Amino acid sequence: MRSEVPLAAARTWMGFGLMCLGMFMAILDIQVVATSLPAIQSALAIDPELMSWIQTSYLIAEIIAIPLTGWLMRTLSMRWLFTAAIALFTLASIGCAASNNFSTLVSFRVVQGFAGGTLIPTVFAAVFIFFSPREQGIATTLAGVMAVLAPTVGPVVGGWITQTYSWHWLFLINVVPGLIASGATPFLLPRHRASFDDRKTVDGWSLMLMALALASLMIGLKQSPHEGWLSSLCIGLFAVCVLSGGFFVWRTLRAAGPIVKLSFFRDRSFAIGCVLSFCLGVGLFGSVYLIPVFLAFVRGHDALEIGSIMLVTGAAQLATAPVAVALERRLDPRLLTAFGFGLFGLGLGLSTFETRDTDFSEMFWPQIIRGIAIMFCLLPPTRLALGALSETDVPDASGLFNLMRNLGGAIGIALIDTVLYGRTGVHADALRSRLLAGDTAAAEAIGLDPDLLASGLSGPITPSAEAYVRPLIEKAAFVWSVNDAWTMLAAFAMLGVLLVPFAWSRHQQRG
Repeated sequence: MRSEVPLAAARTWMGFGLMCLGMFMAILDIQVVATSLPAIQSALAIDPELMSWIQTSYLIAEIIAIPLTGWLMRTLSMRWLFTAAIALFTLASIGCAASNNFSTLVSFRVVQGFAGGTLIPTVFAAVFIFFSPREQGIATTLAGVMAVLAPTVGPVVGGWITQTYSWHWLFLINVVPGLIASGATPFLLPRHRASFDDRKTVDGWSLMLMALALASLMIGLKQSPHEGWLSSLCIGLFAVCVLSGGFFVWRTLRAAGPIVKLSFFRDRSFAIGCVLSFCLGVGLFGSVYLIPVFLAFVRGHDALEIGSIMLVTGAAQLATAPVAVALERRLDPRLLTAFGFGLFGLGLGLSTFETRDTDFSEMFWPQIIRGIAIMFCLLPPTRLALGALSETDVPDASGLFNLMRNLGGAIGIALIDTVLYGRTGVHADALRSRLLAGDTAAAEAIGLDPDLLASGLSGPITPSAEAYVRPLIEKAAFVWSVNDAWTMLAAFAMLGVLLVPFAWSRHQQRG
């Protein structure tokens, strides 16, 4: 039975809007910091080899917090969990801005990540607890737009802040929204009784095993592209992940009061919805990662220019949101999901034809198509996974559902880096061989005058010629590797299409 809340009350919607704002700031934080890592490194004199831990520490803490959200929500209630999380996130942001060394900054990033990780599933759980089925489409759209818009606008916000102010403001921009949200939401959100007794029954071993499994997985994914997936370090990390994860599953399924309710995966629609969330995470976070890499290394754009180009996707998402809501109310969610992932796959596939001259105009339509598709990849699968669950089950299920999207993003980025590191050398060798054989098409691909190769090459290449041609070959090979990565992302989107028929159809009564 849903809570008897005045669903149309302005106070509830205002509180939910502030929750979405808090979630937006937590997701945005990852992007704006990534944009300005060189500025932070220079200011704090951090070893370049340690820089990635500023992001990795946040992501590890976030991905551990997400599945714990259900237990935390039962313990504190949604109202006080959100208030505590956004207040802690704000305080940690101030701590990051005030940090004067690497260890202090990373420590506050861990706190930031854990607090921010609880915000995403809390917001999506609120959709199905606070609102009637008729209003859930609007609420899901608001949450979804904020969740996918933050990675899109992050580069331009981070670039602008870095160029206009100092790196400290990357964290200080969280303070005012955080104070407003933490101060107002206790008076705006509906009241639910907390269950402090849950703290006495928490399974400490399960918590430790889950944290160990997720942390080793994230570190392994981070190191694999550089060390090699079969390196002793990565094999060890993945072995720890499998063993600790296996014991966690075994212990959790037998616990009377598990911290994470894995039994939800027995429901086919929930399980398929989680896999769809994973596929969306691969494509969404992968594309947001791949575009800046291409524009920076191939086109030489700075962070502000990259962010401006990527705003196209966000604009398409905002324009499509009302249409997605209207159709989601009327059509079978499986049809909309298949349409969304098919369109998403098309948008990703169109990017597989990039060249060294590709820029805003060539990226425009693929971004538009992906922006339109994203809302259909998010709204219907969310209803498939969570829409038929009881109010008491939604918080735990929402944590698992959102965890799958973040895991998809982490694995997708690791696979992209593997493709870029592994395939670039292969493509470079192939281009070099074709040039030596006088292949004019290869010359055109790297920007070399084909007439120079019209009759083939004979004799050794002079050092000056090699110095001139090598950067051209490396850039062209990198572009081809980027296209391979786009192909991989498109394949994950099409996997989503293939999975849709296996989900149950749930036509819920619209209240």
